[in-house]
Amino acid sequence: MKDNRRNFLKKGAFFAAAVTAGGITAGMPAAVSKKSPLKEVRKDAGIKFSFLMGPNSPKVPFALQLGVGHVVSGVERLEGYKQWDPEAIKATKETWDKIGIKWTVVEGPPSLGEKTKLGLEGRDEEIENFITFMKNLKQYGDVDIICYNWMPVISWARTNQERPGRGGALMLEFDYEASKGKPLTEYGEVSKEHLWKTYEYFIKKVAPEAEKIGMNLSLHPDDPQVDSIQGISRIMNTVESFDRAMGMYPSKYNGVTMCQANFALMGADIPALVRRWGKEKISFVHFRNVQDLSGKIPSTKFTETFHDEGQIDMYEAMKAYVEIGFEGPLRPDHVPVLATEIEAGMRGGYTTLGNLFAIGYIRGLAESVSKELNT
Repeated sequence: MKDNRRNFLKKGAFFAAAVTAGGITAGMPAAVSKKSPLKEVRKDAGIKFSFLMGPNSPKVPFALQLGVGHVVSGVERLEGYKQWDPEAIKATKETWDKIGIKWTVVEGPPSLGEKTKLGLEGRDEEIENFITFMKNLKQYGDVDIICYNWMPVISWARTNQERPGRGGALMLEFDYEASKGKPLTEYGEVSKEHLWKTYEYFIKKVAPEAEKIGMNLSLHPDDPQVDSIQGISRIMNTVESFDRAMGMYPSKYNGVTMCQANFALMGADIPALVRRWGKEKISFVHFRNVQDLSGKIPSTKFTETFHDEGQIDMYEAMKAYVEIGFEGPLRPDHVPVLATEIEAGMRGGYTTLGNLFAIGYIRGLAESVSKELNT
């Protein structure tokens, strides 16, 4: 009995040392650690896998452990400085550099708000601040993608955060009918024509400056992609709208955030759209899945789902990204809330456990597609 226990302890110490030394195979006998006969492929198909998070997010240690080497993040708030000042941008970069994750995308820029989107007094100053932000972000942050939207006043919206999904997970849901009873905002009715004018004014001032410095302006679709919410029209809610927006200043730096779910709910075939726009137009990807519940195009009622269910063929979507040679950042988007997070009262689409499931699923897709296509 003592000998058996002694052998067990020796084996335990061996495996602990192997893991501590940098991985399970590090201390294994040569016969066990032989190179796999499987053909080698590029890690993650060459795509920059990312998480949306701040430096204090519980996702940070998981990102390091799972090899998610890029982050989508805002800018730190420093007392006495604006978020577009060099000091704030340098501080943000230094924080991520210390953590060991590459800051790659700013989502929701701090210097683009209602004045610009609604064409209010002060928009020219706001646009100048945005241009300053672009230049400083490129110079001091080494970031070359800004994900922005044209949803003034009301950003992405859901009418239910507790729709029961698989195994009792909580899903996000939107029902257009349920949203119609809300009052107008302080801005009253805002027409599509007005928003198109304000967008054209913005993009024609900003895109030439972005092109000069190599900054990708990555336009996100309206979410949800309905006609209007509380009197505020939505204009980035069809594929044709994006063609129109990108045509206002044709440039690889005037591109799109491929938020798969929104385009699918517009009625788009995602793999076909990815191939049509290609890597020249798609600079950033939100990889998520949804299910229409309305039977209409565009959808007026839908639920978000786990990545491995829903209406989008995720394997074919990944295949399209690899075929066009997309090597930009891709992140899981809205995810279900899972068991222990439900018990902790968490809601919304950015919880940790769903992101962990999603990144493993996405990585599996990328490896499968890479081996199929021999990339």
